[in-house]
Amino acid sequence: MDGASPTRMNLHFRRSQLRLALRGVDLLQKKRDALVREFFTVAHEALDTRRQLNAAGREAHVALFVAKAFDGPREVNVFSLGVPVVFMVRVEGEIIWGTRVPRLEVEWPRWDKVDLLGLGGRTLAAQAAFRKLSQALVRVANVESRLRTVGEEIRKTARRVNALEQVVIPGIRSQIRFIQQVLDQQEQEDIFRLKRIKGKIVHRRSVPSVNPG
Repeated sequence: MDGASPTRMNLHFRRSQLRLALRGVDLLQKKRDALVREFFTVAHEALDTRRQLNAAGREAHVALFVAKAFDGPREVNVFSLGVPVVFMVRVEGEIIWGTRVPRLEVEWPRWDKVDLLGLGGRTLAAQAAFRKLSQALVRVANVESRLRTVGEEIRKTARRVNALEQVVIPGIRSQIRFIQQVLDQQEQEDIFRLKRIKGKIVHRRSVPSVNPG
């Protein structure tokens, strides 16, 4: 068998490999179980953030419709062009089971830096509603990015567990059986040879010597 020379040293090496592979399976299974729990937790959070996003979207579009109806489309459009959507966006990250997950950190424009004089109350309400919508979008992006990362890590871990359980461990066990069988056969042959040698020695000692007359 390839890679399985029938020696005692190789037998000990393969047994060490087997223990290491079994330990690896145990650790990976624990990791997979923890990731599955994390996945369902994040999935519930993703559903909540999606509901918040949908609600914020409806409120924002209603507020925009009302602002245009009361304050006029021109005033709303002029104000929207003068106010930046975000001040700064940074991509940071957190580590989940050794995998870096990108996370958006957004700095929003400060109200005290924007000239709000002369604006109608409906326009200001629409601006606040769309700020809420933008924040909900960022939360959804962060949560769903985490969800995708955890899901992909679960798939990778499951593939590793399957590879160890279905390929690596059976292969090592097969090599151990092969080496053990060869060593047992060699041991039986050695015992048989020793018995033959011993028998010959005993036979020679039992044959009387013949002295020449």
